[in-house]
Amino acid sequence: MSGARRGFASDNAATIHPEVLAAIAAANTGHARGYGEDPFTEAVERRFAEHFGAHARTFLVFNGTAANVLCLRAACRPWEAVICAETAHLNVDECGAPEAIAGVKLLTVPSEHGKLTPELVTRLHSRVGDEHAVQPRLVSISQCTELGTVYTVAELRALAQTAHDHGLLLHLDGARLGNAAAALGVSLRAVTTDAGVDLVSFGGTKNGLLAGEAVVVLAPGLADGFPYLRKQSLQLASKMRFLAVQFDALLRDDLWLRCARQANAMASRLADAVGDTPGVTITRPVQANAVFATLAVEATRRLQDQFAFYVWDESRGEVRWMCAWDTTEEDVDAFAAAVTAALR
Repeated sequence: MSGARRGFASDNAATIHPEVLAAIAAANTGHARGYGEDPFTEAVERRFAEHFGAHARTFLVFNGTAANVLCLRAACRPWEAVICAETAHLNVDECGAPEAIAGVKLLTVPSEHGKLTPELVTRLHSRVGDEHAVQPRLVSISQCTELGTVYTVAELRALAQTAHDHGLLLHLDGARLGNAAAALGVSLRAVTTDAGVDLVSFGGTKNGLLAGEAVVVLAPGLADGFPYLRKQSLQLASKMRFLAVQFDALLRDDLWLRCARQANAMASRLADAVGDTPGVTITRPVQANAVFATLAVEATRRLQDQFAFYVWDESRGEVRWMCAWDTTEEDVDAFAAAVTAALR
């Protein structure tokens, strides 16, 4: 594969945004107290409150798996369960961490394009009070979903209302929350706090950061004891300031939005470029920064000799092409031309 060509495997593969690197460099002078007892961390906690509400409590961690598992640990007792789509990242890409680390059972359900509905949640809310069965406690959704789709604000509110009516909490796995908000043209608060979400895993790594995710606790009381859970889960950073300044850069001057808009726009450009190509079928709605498609296995192999991307479903020949904050029009156009050539 040519080193000059950037791929479409994952937004995790993207570069670090220069404004984030500059923020890290600016903080890399002098000494600061460790474990979050520094002015940088205090400042970014206020920054999160600006975006999610004054009552939001924010805890920085190293990665998305930890953010998700910590949300589960904060919300659930050992006999309680989490309702999620069978395609949820929690279920298919956490290597069993929710069960092994949080000790909770996942109750999964098939869904259209990765999205839960109030009806699906209600279907799995069963055997309540039966001591022989795990007790549903949390509904977890991904925004964007693993299939690149986006919940509307109305859909989020309906899920939150259903969850709360059943005495459940709503967790939002927001590894690509910025992309979802950008796609909807709304604020981060509109798709979390104002929609009734209780816990958020807020992604940074996929949107221009070097490393770091954040747990944003919105429901009163759920943050009690969270510092101990974070330490016990090996996620308390000693040099916390270097996580904090990344998020400060991301949330300041709408860098999160600029990055997300670019990634989304490039996915739309790619879908438009290849959507009518004979031999290519777009399989999912292109609503954020992912394009799912099917094409001949031989064409996929030829393309992967030039560009990195994932085969999503081998049985269907479905692939995923992911755009990032640093994906350019030139990247997309070169890839689209290669798709056409591979299918000849």
